[in-house]
Amino acid sequence: MYEAVYHGFLLICMIVISILIIFCLIRAVLGPRLADRIVAINMIGTMTIVEIAILALYMRESYLFDVCLIYAMISFLAVVVLTKIYEGAYQERKITGHLTMKEKDEEKEDDE
Repeated sequence: MYEAVYHGFLLICMIVISILIIFCLIRAVLGPRLADRIVAINMIGTMTIVEIAILALYMRESYLFDVCLIYAMISFLAVVVLTKIYEGAYQERKITGHLTMKEKDEEKEDDE
């Protein structure tokens, strides 16, 4: 009896996280700034790791936890690379003077 409730709970968790991943994917596509997109991609990676971990519990397959660890490392490296690219693009726009008014206002707020 408890096992059926446990499997049902895990299934509901997987469905909820899947819906949240879809919302993050929408934010990644529609995000007004590149920083919003990077955060959404990071969240998608994190929730995918949780999905795989829940699937490992549901299927009772321990090798999926190894997949979680590898996926976490790849996701972390991807976010670091994307952040470095974003930082380089921002610095280039700052040097050439092609910042938008919104970016100039944000820069002033950071300086204060």
